[in-house]
Amino acid sequence: MDRERIVPDRQDAENLSISQLVLPRTVHLIPLDNIDGFDVRPGFYEINGATAIPGGVNFTVYSHGATSIELLLFKRQAQEPFAILPFPRHYRIGNVYSMIVFQLDIEEFEYAYRVDGPYEPEKGLIFDHTKYLLDPYAKAVTGQSRWGDTSPRGQHYKARVVKDDFDWGSMGRPLIPMEDIIIYELHVRGFTKDASSGVKHPGTFSGLMQKISYLKSLGVNAVELMPIFEFDEMQDYRIHNGRELCNYWGYSTVSFFSPNTSYTASLEYNHEGNELKKLIWALHREGIEVYLDVVFNHTAEGNEKGPFFSFKGFDNNIYYLLTPDGGYYNFSGCGNTLNCNHPIVHQMILDCLRYWVTTYRVDGFRFDLASILGRNEDGSPMNKPPLLQAMAFDPILGDVKLIAEAWDAGGLYQVGSFPAWNRWAEWNGRYRDDIRRYLKGDACMAQAVAQRIAGSPDIYGPEDRENASVNFITCHDGFTLWDLFSYSEKHNEQNGWNNTDGANDNNSWNCGTEGETDDPRINSLRRRMVRNAFALLMCSRGIPMFLAGDEFANTQFGNNNAYCQDNIISWLDWNLLEKNKGIFAFFQYMIRFRKEHRILRTNVSNGACGLPDVSFHGVEPWKEKFEDYDRYVGVLFAGWERDTGPQVVYVASNAYWEELRVNLPDLPASMCWELIADTFEEDFLPQRKLSGSTFTIRPRSVMVFVGR
Repeated sequence: MDRERIVPDRQDAENLSISQLVLPRTVHLIPLDNIDGFDVRPGFYEINGATAIPGGVNFTVYSHGATSIELLLFKRQAQEPFAILPFPRHYRIGNVYSMIVFQLDIEEFEYAYRVDGPYEPEKGLIFDHTKYLLDPYAKAVTGQSRWGDTSPRGQHYKARVVKDDFDWGSMGRPLIPMEDIIIYELHVRGFTKDASSGVKHPGTFSGLMQKISYLKSLGVNAVELMPIFEFDEMQDYRIHNGRELCNYWGYSTVSFFSPNTSYTASLEYNHEGNELKKLIWALHREGIEVYLDVVFNHTAEGNEKGPFFSFKGFDNNIYYLLTPDGGYYNFSGCGNTLNCNHPIVHQMILDCLRYWVTTYRVDGFRFDLASILGRNEDGSPMNKPPLLQAMAFDPILGDVKLIAEAWDAGGLYQVGSFPAWNRWAEWNGRYRDDIRRYLKGDACMAQAVAQRIAGSPDIYGPEDRENASVNFITCHDGFTLWDLFSYSEKHNEQNGWNNTDGANDNNSWNCGTEGETDDPRINSLRRRMVRNAFALLMCSRGIPMFLAGDEFANTQFGNNNAYCQDNIISWLDWNLLEKNKGIFAFFQYMIRFRKEHRILRTNVSNGACGLPDVSFHGVEPWKEKFEDYDRYVGVLFAGWERDTGPQVVYVASNAYWEELRVNLPDLPASMCWELIADTFEEDFLPQRKLSGSTFTIRPRSVMVFVGR
């Protein structure tokens, strides 16, 4: 059969597969029907969403329970449609509706759907033909481009067709080995929104791009972006004590396939995502990976009282976990729970992840409340969740990092037991809690902390999951590192809930005075405690992660749940970088030290210099078991590098309020101990050789030695 190759322009071609570009000569894409004055024909059923093709736009959408679906076309920013195109019955195959509409200019319209079907709330069926519904596969959402816009949005969201014309060139993704990653968690808006950031477009992807040289100088090689999927920051908007509060963090997804357009410096009509792609390209050029914090555990539609704009209208009883009487299970703490292991939802999540990897070149994902992704349709935990297994073995996701927050708001806690297939890493909540308690001087913590520094083999096994532990002491949830040692209690009064929100078990210590103080002794101690925490983090096996701003003692003024604070409480104050440049220099130094000593990141060879790979020590060497009263922990790492020879690092930490005399393990006669960091000193760089193997460690401090 003769075949004709259809050659569209480059932009259109990128939205088509090869099989779609090569068609039999006898099957031209010509109209077969006319609806409401528009020429149409059946579309490409396997291409979800709205896709520009030569001569028109392909619209594909599905619903298991619907009896009919209508496509609604709107002029830009209009509230009511200028055209309503019902999908003809013969345009439906199975539960999929697909239609090509010819002669549409994607820059001149927005679209939504109306879906009809049974209304039986007790069965979870709540179809409502009066609602305008957002396409679950929308690549761009309208009405969200101006942050904080309080003007009425009408009853619906609408979508735009996106033309993917971004040229990635020949540059690939960094593909940094997991053990070499150092993660920096940040909020795109808060990172540069304050005027002190000095960027041209504060609070945007472009503003963040101006800070890449800063990230490079700090030494991190992965940024984890708090949610950048489209969300409505005006959800739950309120005013408290004269201050506007909003959904600032963004953990409430409106559209899984759409970037948050209010994070752009300019409007990107029909090119939504290009500024984000430029950011990712620029980060990759500097060898920095990009991870997205993704929220597949719930959506912004909430419970019975929440809005109705997408998933409720397409298949409420499929997309959400429902109680036997049709109500919403709330394992997320946000009103609803996505039914992740239903085949339809499972497929949508995989499609979404593949889309972000192939279209945006994302390097990894951190899954918020990831234990929900392993729940069955009745809410019970599954032994072998199909979705988690599919992600672990998916070919497109084969080299991306998968990181789980291995718990949820329903009480399921899976740190160390998250279904992993040797692919998933986990936020190690026990690392955070144990290190915090130890640093502030709690008893009975030495044994646990030794394990945490060694990579938590008691949780993940000595070898099976070497890169499973993402070690962190701070993240967006909870205190900043400076506040961890400035406040013994949370201070969330500005959130408007009478200080009842946020965690109470912070394991923090104010060093003697609650909050800000001019006392030089207390501030000196706080700086030392910050150095202690970061030194242990950088000298622990596992993948370290810390919160943006910790490197210059950023504060949230004691707020440990700043989810609603779009102001200086959450924004980074870059003036602190100059004020606390000594802390910043220490962070740089310890990051560099970690990179130079692979033995801190992974087991490089057993038996170097006759020393075990990892060993624990008290004030006397070789301590297998610590006592409840012990507040000194020494951890020794030893190995052999092909290029550098033996590597030996000894991490000494004293959480006691008195100095201690300590004996180091003996080294071979050809080697000696050299001190390379002492957090008790503000300059932290004594770098001196020891004449013997005995040293004094001062109160509440960390010292790091290497064997030369």
